[in-house]
Formats: sequence, structure tokens, C-alpha cells
Amino acid sequence: MKFVALGDSFTEGVGDVDQLRPNQVRGWADRVAEVLCAQGDWQYANLAIRGKKIRQVINQQLEAGLALEPDLVTIYAGGNDILRPKVDINSLMRGYEGMVQRFTDSGAKVVLFTGFDTADSPLFSRTRPRTALYNELVRTIAERHGAMIADYWRWREFSDPRLWAVDRLHMNELGHTMMARRVLGVLGDHGVVPEAWQEQIPAPVLAPVPENSRGERIRQDLGWAREHLAPWIKRRLTGTSSGDTLQAKYPHYITLGTGQ
Repeated sequence: MKFVALGDSFTEGVGDVDQLRPNQVRGWADRVAEVLCAQGDWQYANLAIRGKKIRQVINQQLEAGLALEPDLVTIYAGGNDILRPKVDINSLMRGYEGMVQRFTDSGAKVVLFTGFDTADSPLFSRTRPRTALYNELVRTIAERHGAMIADYWRWREFSDPRLWAVDRLHMNELGHTMMARRVLGVLGDHGVVPEAWQEQIPAPVLAPVPENSRGERIRQDLGWAREHLAPWIKRRLTGTSSGDTLQAKYPHYITLGTGQ
């Protein structure tokens, strides 16, 4: 069996640092693949690259993914489009649906993701209406083409700040671990893998929430703005991406172990 992951930083694994892996990240898709490869006869490829928008994923990853003739495909793209000043979600999702149909027509089982609910984010909460529209279109596409849904929007545990990296935009190791469990749960619910495989990844143990003073929170916010927000804004203004110089982590099939 063959598993291919497509998308952007979410699927590449940004926030889950592992200096020994390609692009120095691990991520939920690698963690799912480790279970699949350990428990059954599976191979894995990951074509996702941080910063990619929907049209880039279609243009740069679709044909490569189809050429790998996968049995299982995960697709998430759209978060980087939603964060742009202007975006036509309806137009973009027509292309997105075409990509999904290409994979389902090939016989692959497809997992799609809804977008994360940013209601609690001071910076990104304004994008919530766009994400809600995106999610409804994803659900419609899934219904039309028989795709599975990993419902990030409704999984409220991901609102916990302890699951997020210092950049406040990507999940950390604990968040990616939780997501891997959730994705395996979706695959188990649909009979793609045994339900028990979800338990091959232990649930993350969360440390107590730190009680920081107002002054400490302000210092943290200022540090975050300097280290992460300012470079992010600069990339938006200059039309560049953190993934411009990167290649896909695993463009060809491998049998992934936990030490890789």
C-alpha cells in the first residue's frame, strides 16, 4: 500500500523540529506513516512544501502525486491563500475539487482537512469567515467525491496553546502528535486501517499552563512580533515564501521508521 501527502507547511511538518530529517521537520504525516509502515506493508511519500498556495499545490504536486499511483492521499492547501489580503475562495476551490477528483478517479482513498478555527487568535480571527466558507466547500467536495474529512475546525483540543509552536502559526511536536492520532482515527473509522492503530501513537502529555505575569506576556508578545510576525509580513509584501528554496521531503517512496 502507498501513502502520499500533499500540501503546505501543515503537512510538511513545520513546528515539529527534527534536525535529522529532510527540511529539519517531522510532522503528523511522518508520524502517521511511521505507524503504517511499522504495522503493515506501506510506503510513504511527502510532497508538501511550506508556503504553498492552492494553485501551486495543483501545479507542482498533483501530477507528481498521481505518477506515484497512491492508494491513500492526504491533501490540505488553502491556509496560505486565506491569509492573503484578497482571495477568491470559490474560484480556488474549483481547482481544488479538480485535484481531488483526479485522485479519486485514479482509485485512491482521499483525506481532506477543514481549516482551523481561529476564533481565539487575536491576529488571525479576522480570517474566520473565509475559513468557514472554505470548510463548507471542502465538505461539499468530500461528499461529491467520496473523500474522508479530518475535521480540524471541530477538534477543539487544538485551541490549547500548549499544542502550538513559538511562531503561533504552526503546531509543535505535541500538536503534530495529536493530529497524527486524529488522522489515524479517521482512517480507522473508515476501515482503511484497523482502529487500534491509532493507539500506536501515545496521547501527548501536556505540562501545566504557565502563569505568566502581564509584563511577561507583553515581553513574549514583543519577542514574537520581532522574531516571527515581522519576517512573515516581509515575505507577504515581497511575494516570497519560506519554502522557495526547499524541495519535497520525500518525493519518492520510502518505508519510514521512527529514526528516519
